Amino acid sequence: MRVTVAVLCGGTSAEREISLRSGRNVHAALLRKGWDADLLEIATFDGLPQRLAPYTGIFNILHGGPGEDGTIQLLLDLMGKPYVGSGPLASALAMNKPEAKRAFQGKGLPTPPWLHFPGGGLEDFLRKVEELGFPLVLKPRREGSSVGVRIVRERDELAAAGAELAQRFGGFLAEKYIPGREITAAVLERRDDPEVLPLVELRPKREFFDWVAKYTPGACEVLCPAPLTAEEAEHAAEIARKAYILLGCRDLARVDLRLGEDGVPYLLEINTLPGMTELSLFPRAAAAAGIPYDDLVDLLMRRALSRLPQS
Repeated sequence: MRVTVAVLCGGTSAEREISLRSGRNVHAALLRKGWDADLLEIATFDGLPQRLAPYTGIFNILHGGPGEDGTIQLLLDLMGKPYVGSGPLASALAMNKPEAKRAFQGKGLPTPPWLHFPGGGLEDFLRKVEELGFPLVLKPRREGSSVGVRIVRERDELAAAGAELAQRFGGFLAEKYIPGREITAAVLERRDDPEVLPLVELRPKREFFDWVAKYTPGACEVLCPAPLTAEEAEHAAEIARKAYILLGCRDLARVDLRLGEDGVPYLLEINTLPGMTELSLFPRAAAAAGIPYDDLVDLLMRRALSRLPQS
């Protein structure tokens, strides 16, 4: 059987440009590895089933929106197309920050204290939020790449920041800011069990690891492996692995944590389709584990195709 694969990127979310960069990198790597691969840069989901129909498998690298929230995953399952990444339920859970938080808390995994604003009376909600204590982090309920994230350090800033997020995104999350170190854990399935690759520490030259720090060369110092004690690294990796398994992730994910001054690795969120650009953290962690970029892409595509029914 002739195997053809499509790299699906672009989309309609705020992360479109990053997805395009990821997709072009992935496509080039697949070609170097000898795959029969096409790059599908989409600007609409209209007609997508027809465009995907000719392909054996899909390397989905859509970031955010329907590409990452379980919608495209469900479509591909219904079409019988194997694809890279988590299935519909895990994708939906990870993208919905309040639901992921509830899952973490239900299993006793550490996460910063938080409150969810689903819409409605903002003033009453913000009064409750103040009880979490300042600084606070406000973030959209269903966005990635730090889109819309605000750090609120004083009571006077809260009303304006809350109103802005409510207007732009509807629901949002308010979370107690954890002083400490920014750590991210890349989780990869090479064999049977999820493996946590060397941890990454981020030292942004801005207030926090925002969109500019993520995607501007030189805007953030990236340390991989992170300069942690063996005990700190082991604890953070174990929390990340448990969170990955809890949400039912598959193939790969990036788990973001804050290593608090109390030594606790606090779960922030899970990204089920981490970036694959030249600056992205997942490929850096893989390289530190001895997995070059092209080999990483090849491995993920092979894992996806291994889910094809055996004839």
